[in-house]
Amino acid sequence: MTLIVHISDLHISENTFDEEMFMSAVSEINELQPDMIILTGDITNDGYYREFEQATKYLDMFESPLFAVPGNHDARNLGYQTFEELIGEKSWKLTMDDDLTVIGLDSSSPDQDTGHVGNPQHMWLQHQLDESVINENFTVVALHHHIVPIPQTGRERNVLSDAGDILKTITTHEVDLVLSGHKHVPNIWKLNETIIVNAGSIASNKLRGKNRNSYIVYEISESEIDIFLHEVKGEKFLFGKYPRNKL
Repeated sequence: MTLIVHISDLHISENTFDEEMFMSAVSEINELQPDMIILTGDITNDGYYREFEQATKYLDMFESPLFAVPGNHDARNLGYQTFEELIGEKSWKLTMDDDLTVIGLDSSSPDQDTGHVGNPQHMWLQHQLDESVINENFTVVALHHHIVPIPQTGRERNVLSDAGDILKTITTHEVDLVLSGHKHVPNIWKLNETIIVNAGSIASNKLRGKNRNSYIVYEISESEIDIFLHEVKGEKFLFGKYPRNKL
């Protein structure tokens, strides 16, 4: 079984980041000993260099390998440059045990809240997904901005501007999981054979309604995908249970 933890939207800053909540989440996740942690953006609140410096110290507390993509807040104030210096590549691909592929996309644009993947990155994504189809790999795509609207998040303003094209590529290649953040509201959609999951915020105090800080855990076996919503310092819920596409 493969265990993946999905975290998002830390918003590290002086005012929007709950350090106590984050430390509790680190302790809980380290106890789970996941195979990897995927962080879908908004590590910082304003993209300032000092926020990224703080972020590296916080992220080093996780004991499992962590892979991150930038969010719109990370791309502010030259943060899109700092991300690559202090966090890592903004788009990437990794393969685990020759049968699981994870692709990270950069959907951010400097000093803009809207999301955009763009043609060059889209073409690269198509090539990587073609390989995954040929190899019959379980495939995960991670990006910050949501590709379909999320309930209970108010007026839709900043879904990906090229969401239709990206959604077509993802569904025609039968991507197993799409992981996003951005709205601070956990949600699951299933379109065709693709499960689209949005994580809430793990440690920001910018929460909607009665939503609590949370993260998502994926237990991927040979036959099914079990998805659990973990509230930080709270309860654990079965969020979704699905058969695997490729057996």
